[in-house]
Amino acid sequence: MTHPTGPGKLRVALLTREYPPDVYGGAGVHVTYLARELAPLVDLTVHCQGEDRPGAVAHRPWDLLADANQALQVISTDLSMTAAAGTAQLVHSHTWYANLAGHLAALLYGIPHVMTMHSLEVLRPWKAEQLGGGYRLSTWCERTSATSAAAVVAVSVGMRADILTAYPEISAERIRVIRNGIDTTEYQPDPATDVLERHGIDLGRPYVIFVGRITRQKGVPVLLRAASGLVADAQLVLCAGQPDTPELGAEVTELVDGLRASRSGVIWIPQMLPKPEVIQLLSHAAVFACPSIYEPLGIPEVVADGQTGLLVPPGEPEPLAAALNALIRDPDRAAAMGQAGRKRAVAEFGWPAIAAQTVALYSELAT
Repeated sequence: MTHPTGPGKLRVALLTREYPPDVYGGAGVHVTYLARELAPLVDLTVHCQGEDRPGAVAHRPWDLLADANQALQVISTDLSMTAAAGTAQLVHSHTWYANLAGHLAALLYGIPHVMTMHSLEVLRPWKAEQLGGGYRLSTWCERTSATSAAAVVAVSVGMRADILTAYPEISAERIRVIRNGIDTTEYQPDPATDVLERHGIDLGRPYVIFVGRITRQKGVPVLLRAASGLVADAQLVLCAGQPDTPELGAEVTELVDGLRASRSGVIWIPQMLPKPEVIQLLSHAAVFACPSIYEPLGIPEVVADGQTGLLVPPGEPEPLAAALNALIRDPDRAAAMGQAGRKRAVAEFGWPAIAAQTVALYSELAT
């Protein structure tokens, strides 16, 4: 996303693995909207990884590393990003996939590196299952970059606390909280029901919905175990694709099959649906379930417990089932919580405010 340089506009290179149309996780969604809001405010170039696409400079792993560990391939794209960021006055990286590029660009060009931490590799040991020895490389990339960055952005207060614990060598004043946001114009209730009907959801029965990747972090097996304790009338809709590993995919498949053997209304949509379809599915759900074992977004900060939702201990199916049943049995309370949650999102999590905070940080560092 390259824009004409306006007078006095800071030249910023935004470094990311994901960028539309190839967005599969929360960090990619964050970068998508942040870039849109930053574009009028700075002279922005987005560098991403993968296939060429409009609005970004794409970088791919070196052919010589085609058979190498995935983490090593990622590091080769970081070197390509570093080489391409030479005209920037500041680099801003997202996730370990791009952090090393930001770190090296800061060293090579003598410019500030801002690093947004959406999660911490050191708190995701299950990734060794996915990356093997590459997990030690990914944690090295994160640690090396974070401890040297001019500023580290935490996406929640809880995330800031995790960073201070995991990386005590980072001084507290270098860690800034700038939250994730949501486009509340795009995410509006959709009264249509064509998507529900296409996927076989019974309009006469309430349903619990999950949307996310099948990764240990997201706790899908916890939700599936909890679902066996849901009231008989409730349906479960899983919009869950891209298992991290074949083993995890097999585990989830086995749990879904077991659940289907004991109850009706278990709908698993194994691909990532277009956003408008997800919005319709969310609009009609009785409850959205977030069973994450680790969620840097800061769920206790997003959910006002008892007002916009219910918080339960992570990793425990029984309290999760009890909370879901409480809301399924009391649709008026569930609806009131949903309306309160929307008001809170509009007031506190708009992207223009988040972009303004980000640019203020850039200006502070680049002076």
